[in-house]
Parts: sequence; structure tokens; C-alpha cells
Amino acid sequence: MGHANIPVPGPEGQEQKHPEPQHPAPTPKPAPASGATSYTLVTEPDQGLTPIYNLLSSAKKSIDMTMYELSDTTVTTMLAKAAGSGVTVRVILDQNNEKANNTTAYNTLTTGKVAVHWANPTYKCTHQKTITVDGATSAIMTLNLTPEDYSTTRDFAVITNDAADVAAIEATFNADFTDTTITAPTGDNLVWSPTNSRSALLALINGAAKTLLISQEEFDDTGIESAVEAAIKRGVAVTLVQENLNGAYSSVLNTLKAAGAQIAIFSSKTGYYIHAKTVLADYGTTQAKLFVGSENFSTDSLNDNRELGLIFSDTACMAGVEAAITADFNKGTKF
Repeated sequence: MGHANIPVPGPEGQEQKHPEPQHPAPTPKPAPASGATSYTLVTEPDQGLTPIYNLLSSAKKSIDMTMYELSDTTVTTMLAKAAGSGVTVRVILDQNNEKANNTTAYNTLTTGKVAVHWANPTYKCTHQKTITVDGATSAIMTLNLTPEDYSTTRDFAVITNDAADVAAIEATFNADFTDTTITAPTGDNLVWSPTNSRSALLALINGAAKTLLISQEEFDDTGIESAVEAAIKRGVAVTLVQENLNGAYSSVLNTLKAAGAQIAIFSSKTGYYIHAKTVLADYGTTQAKLFVGSENFSTDSLNDNRELGLIFSDTACMAGVEAAITADFNKGTKF
């Protein structure tokens, strides 16, 4: 799990399961014209890892991966196989928090002739989860590549070919791979920590006019808390789905509930776990925007970690996130 700041044991969830509400699937988008920018949402645990495996197996020239936690042997085998077939494969793995858990993957990949780099220790941790293939397509993910979490954990990935974003991701990867200082370029949509994540997320929340639908694993940043509270007070309907193991975020949740937020929590030691980090603003309106990424609403995540997300307005991706997080709200424990 991406517990960058607070150690949390395993995937979490609620004590009792409830049937999933039925939501109509988003209408599939037509295939984009050649050269058109596209976005594909991967919803976990619903879709499994096949879309990610397929992205990796599509590589013809290069794979660049930055990963907080990597223990999926299918992935390490695919990366080594790609390297053996002439694909240039480079991987950055977190060491500040997850070196012990990542060492097996590090050793396997090194033996498989993959170029592996322990992440820059300047960052409190490298919590980013991104895969770029052939310098042309990137998956920006909330999930780690840890199979023990796949079946019970709410997560998302967005796969895009936005040229400016992919180029910015690659430029930052090249710097991070050599521990070179960089102000990460933001391309068209990117939300980097520690570059612009705080300002971008505050702008998204402060710009909401009607609704905010939020899912978070961690929520302890007072600046984000104040922005969400201010949104409620100006008439924005806020719905929050929050992981809250051992009541870690009850103080924030009490403040937001008192202001008028609708909140559902997940908080047991086994079962379903909210690991997704999303913000959907003004869904169903022309100004709707969606954040998906590795950033939690925590001070470390925004100020001190290496993290990556994006804010964009793809109709099908927004519909998929809205359906999944609404389903989670309906089956969660109301706070």
C-alpha cells in the first residue's frame, strides 16, 4: 500500500460487506483518430492488472517506471524479458520507506539486465507510481504493483498519450534517475510533488462551484482541510470517501461533517481498502475536472515526497471515477 507517511498494515476495509450498487458502465469512447490525445481509466479492483500488463508488453523501444512498491513477479519477469529482447528498461524504486520490500525486485531486475536506481533520498519518499512506454504512453497510477492488494483495494490508473505530459514525465524521470535537481515540468495536466501539487489541488477545490466527490487514503493537511471546509460553506456539496484506520483522521472528518460534508469511511484491518486518491469537481457540468494521482491529502505528500497525478476533463474517465467512488460511498460506514 502507498502508506507514505503513516504505517498501515495491509489493505483495509469495513467489517461487513454490502452489495455493490449497480451503476451503468460509462459509454465506451470511440477509438481516437491517429495522433489524437486519449485517456483510458483503469479501475481497481474491478479490472485487474491486465491493462497494465498489456501496456508493458506493448513496449518496442523503452520502458521507464517509477514505483513506490514493487513485488509483482509478473511485472519483474516482463521487465527482464523486455530488457533481454533489446528494450531499454529503467526502473526507479523507493528506498527511504520501502527499500526492504523493494530489494527482491531490485535484485531480480538487476540480474535481468534492467537498469535499476534507488530513488533520490532527497525526497522524504518517492511515492510516485508511473509507467512510460516507448516515450509515447504513460500510466499515472494510484496503485502500487503489490499483488497482495490487488483484489481488495480501490485504486485507479489513467493511461494517456498526451504528448506534453509524456515528455514532462520523461524529462523528470531522466533527472530523478540520476538524482539531478529538477523543477518538474507540468506539461498539459500534471500535478507533481513537490512542484505544484498543493497549488493545483487547492485551485481545483477552490474552483468547485457545485460538487466535490473525493476519495482519500490519508487526510491530515490543514490547508486542504480548510479549502474543503470553505467549499462547503460557499454551497458546494462535498462527498468524501475516506480510509480511517484506528480513527487516524477522525479530527478532520469531524470538522468537515460539522460543516456539512457527507462522509463514508472504511476502517477495518481486513477487506476493502480505500487507496485511491481522487477529486472530482462539478461532475456533469461543462467545467467538470478530475484529479487522479499518487498524492494523498497529507503534508508530507504535498511538500516533501516525489509524487505524480494529473487534473483533466475526460468524460469517460470522470464517469468511471464517479461510479466507483459513489459505489464506495454507498457501501461504506457513514461517519
